[in-house]
Amino acid sequence: IFNMDLVILCVFLPLVTVAWGQYGDYNYQHYDYGGNDGWVNVYRQGFNFQCPHGQVIVAVRSTFSKKEGSDRLWNYACMPTPQSLGEPTECWWEEINRAGMQWYQTCSNNGLVAGFQSQYFPSVLDREWQFYCCRYSRRCPYSCSMTTEQPGHYGEDMDMMMYTYDHYIRGATTTFSAVDRDRQWKFIICRMTDFDCQFQNL
Repeated sequence: IFNMDLVILCVFLPLVTVAWGQYGDYNYQHYDYGGNDGWVNVYRQGFNFQCPHGQVIVAVRSTFSKKEGSDRLWNYACMPTPQSLGEPTECWWEEINRAGMQWYQTCSNNGLVAGFQSQYFPSVLDREWQFYCCRYSRRCPYSCSMTTEQPGHYGEDMDMMMYTYDHYIRGATTTFSAVDRDRQWKFIICRMTDFDCQFQNL
């Protein structure tokens, strides 16, 4: 039995070491979600969530309740960006994405998502959304792709985490179901350049 345990340890320990090494000082295993009770909002109420200065959204968690107006509770986790990105030079709220509609939005001006603002509308049993975006002084996003649908089916819980150290959320596209009165999200994930961007040319 001892030898088998040793073999297992020898096989898995290097994998664990490699995984932790990729994240450096960032502990992506235990996200520190905001909110005292685990959620930043209550059902049918608006909310405004912003990461602390110099941090961006790295995880989104949500649970759905049909009896609470087909609404969701939300929570977010933030992480500091690496020094290589530079400092946030400006932050802003993007335009509102209306309730009851499908939409697609990325942060303008090379921004990364650092917060969410939302209002609930009982007339459509849906929310309008705004992204809080920040642009960093040195690096800019490129090589963007979308996550799979979050959640996988309407009405399910959502738990979307950024497992890759050098990828960042730049926006999202959503579909709204008039039957289920719920949304599925595909988050737009980008890498950041390894070189300093010439922002004046963009």
